[in-house]
Amino acid sequence: MIDNLKKFLNEEQDPKAIEKITSKLNDLLMKNEEIGYIAVQKKPAITVFPDSVVVTNKRIIICQPKNLGLTMNFTDFTWDEVEGTFMKENILGSEFSFSTKTQIQVSIDYIPKIQARKIATFAKEQLDLLKNPVTIEEVKTQIPEYIQEEVIEEVETEEVTNYAEIMPAISNYSEPIAENPATSTEKLSNELTQDELFAKLQNYKKLLDNGLILQGEYDAYKKEILSYM
Repeated sequence: MIDNLKKFLNEEQDPKAIEKITSKLNDLLMKNEEIGYIAVQKKPAITVFPDSVVVTNKRIIICQPKNLGLTMNFTDFTWDEVEGTFMKENILGSEFSFSTKTQIQVSIDYIPKIQARKIATFAKEQLDLLKNPVTIEEVKTQIPEYIQEEVIEEVETEEVTNYAEIMPAISNYSEPIAENPATSTEKLSNELTQDELFAKLQNYKKLLDNGLILQGEYDAYKKEILSYM
């Protein structure tokens, strides 16, 4: 369980609160629904049972412990119900809020600033994907060249029945040379505007949702881009 929670503990979330939330959510998640981020309320005074905000690829879920933490209320809104999301930074934490198309206003305060920023970014990505769904042609144009080459090679070797024939190809194969991180960082900081950085982040999210890159790769790209936004 702890290994599954590590990706939600990067910004000082309370491990016990995260574990309690995810254990409850396991039975509530829909088919193909994945948790994208969890932000946990952190008030100035000791909060034994903080409220939390969970964003998935399908909805926003507000988690509110009740009865001394023995029960928990869940209120959820699908992304097509959400009109807009907002984030306000205060002296003590930040406030994440959103409005629905039925004029409902929902707000969670005392969210640590970095958690609020990340959950707000994730929310904007999901709303943008809803307004601008990825088409098959767009996916094709965004596939990295080295992935296309690997797919072509795989198709060509499927018809080979003699394994000896494909051994030279395997032994001579070399991994694509990764771009120097320093060079990549320099390009991001010197050449791209804030809008271009956000568009780049959206493109990586689309690739992830379509299974064209791994979660780890997306997280690395996202971390680097967010550091310049």
